[in-house]
Amino acid sequence: MKAKILAYALSAMLFALCTSVHAQQPTKVPRIGFLAVAPLSTLSARTEAFRQGLRELGYVEGKNIVIEWRSAEGKVDRLPTLAAELVSLKVDIIVTGSGTVTSPVKEATSTIPIVMALDNDLVGNGYAASLARPGGNISGLSSFSVNTTGKQLELLKDILPKLSRLAVFGTSTNPGKHKR
Repeated sequence: MKAKILAYALSAMLFALCTSVHAQQPTKVPRIGFLAVAPLSTLSARTEAFRQGLRELGYVEGKNIVIEWRSAEGKVDRLPTLAAELVSLKVDIIVTGSGTVTSPVKEATSTIPIVMALDNDLVGNGYAASLARPGGNISGLSSFSVNTTGKQLELLKDILPKLSRLAVFGTSTNPGKHKR
């Protein structure tokens, strides 16, 4: 009986002295969804610049970040399906190149952050409540062309006061808003 008590006591003491060993928890690898209208093969310079920018921030595709590349291959009607696919993959962020691509992504999610490369009129197209306080889950760049054209012409007249004629090329049927 004393031998059993001694064995239990020794076991308890050894157990108490042992440091606990925990399995290393895997870290979550961030996933970026990238959606484009054009075939990815035609965007190689842009996609490489995107990868380079990520590398400069310490993210290397396949090592510590995953990029889910999707392209509509020029078929705009495929964008909603591809946007829904990226949402179902539970990517951490979705990158788009234009308002044409951003619109179906906006329809697919209101929670996943969306970063768009460029849109002429973020407020007018419904991507931001205002430029000062955009709100929502969409961020990106705006060319401000719709909002600043008059000011640009005014500045040009101040710089060149003798300017009497000026030609401006554009389209009156699409003053900054995209059409789907």
